[in-house]
Amino acid sequence: MKTIYYYQTFVGLQHLFSHVQDIDVINISSIHFDEDKHGQKNIYLNDNVPTNPMFNQMWEECEHLHNQGPIIMLMVGGAGLAYQQLFKDFDIYYPQLKQLLQDKTFIGGIDLDIEEEVSIDSVKMLMRKLKEDFGKDFLLTMAPIAPSLMHDGGSLGGFSYKELFCSEEGPLIAWFNVQCYGFFTKRIYDAIIKNGYPPEKVVMGMLSEQFDKTNFKEALDEVKSILEEYPYMGGVFDWEYFNAPPDVHDPSAWCKLMKMITVY
Repeated sequence: MKTIYYYQTFVGLQHLFSHVQDIDVINISSIHFDEDKHGQKNIYLNDNVPTNPMFNQMWEECEHLHNQGPIIMLMVGGAGLAYQQLFKDFDIYYPQLKQLLQDKTFIGGIDLDIEEEVSIDSVKMLMRKLKEDFGKDFLLTMAPIAPSLMHDGGSLGGFSYKELFCSEEGPLIAWFNVQCYGFFTKRIYDAIIKNGYPPEKVVMGMLSEQFDKTNFKEALDEVKSILEEYPYMGGVFDWEYFNAPPDVHDPSAWCKLMKMITVY
């Protein structure tokens, strides 16, 4: 079972250094594309270009973790219009994304968090292009909201994940980071699996704010119940690292406790 953090508030990852065996993936968040005030089209990590020195420590710490075993990935999208901008000026923006990945060779994949309407053909094209440029071992994951996998049909991206999953490009998806925000439960996980998605492809995600030290055991119990029925569950993720429950002083405790779950 994989443990995954989304990492957007760059507070430092030093707490993880003493127990890197408990974390599998860090998703650096998030990449967007837009014009600056001079009309220059740029790639952005949050509100700044990825080469800004303000990110030096973050990149160094992520590379250090990569060298110890965890996979470092780059999340593209989330709120905003990253994909509409990308596909509108693909010949300008994609080379910038490619250059970033070539410069940061420790990045092992892209998480596609599509929360704006785009065509499924554009998504397929992007997936194929990334695989062509970075090889079969380069990971591609996606981050749909739970209802998009519980039911067939539309999504925040305006396309059907079931159609994509069953297409020629479907096997390129390593797993789904499913946003189970507000309903981090076995019932939701069951519904997704019963709709035809393999357990090993489904990672269930929580918001940090859903839990604290008073109720975090409820989250652990839900994961235990899932693992009892689906021992090949894909894993769990938390959005986001800086305030991961249950320890407000050590966000790395989240992955340690998740890894300690044992099914009897």
